[in-house]
Amino acid sequence: MSIEEFWQVVEKARESAADPSDAEDVAERTLALLTALPAEKVALLAQPLWDLRARSYRWNLWHAAYLINGGCSDDGFEYFRGWLLAQGRAVFEGAVADPDTLADLPAVQRVAAGDEADLECESMYGVVWDAYEVVTGGQEPPAVMGRYPGSARDGTSRTPTRTADACRNSPHSSTAESGVQRVDFACRGGESTSIGGPTPPVS
Repeated sequence: MSIEEFWQVVEKARESAADPSDAEDVAERTLALLTALPAEKVALLAQPLWDLRARSYRWNLWHAAYLINGGCSDDGFEYFRGWLLAQGRAVFEGAVADPDTLADLPAVQRVAAGDEADLECESMYGVVWDAYEVVTGGQEPPAVMGRYPGSARDGTSRTPTRTADACRNSPHSSTAESGVQRVDFACRGGESTSIGGPTPPVS
């Protein structure tokens, strides 16, 4: 199955959600749709999800997550990308291409206006893995191919200035403003062995 087919599942989940911006609800609905599929079809979605995770492993997107959430660890960046996956293909691809597009999202604007919730969704980040374990009764997920980029900074060093401006008055802004110049994620890629895969270390 392809990235296109993964996004079709996500879009069906979003269409059935009362609030498609609610990442946790979208993740639950995505899991329900996946667990209705045969195990072999779920397994074929492991590679597309891994590819999306690798594609979004970019320094300027990490920088945007840092600004929005008032800090962003390596785990936090995974959960932020899970939230981003739950926002659907157009938002995800737009943010990967230009993280400043995040400044236009109502959820980010709510953070800027005073909502203290972090934009994260751990369950969406590993939704295919979780679904495979459900449908197989706990079997190990299938292996995937490929590496994360050697550095999250590769070719993506521009600061997301509109996102910075949008978040300037958020409850997180004092943390983000004081730390943003120190955000220098020199991350080493790691071989993946399963969809869960290793998190590239931050040095």
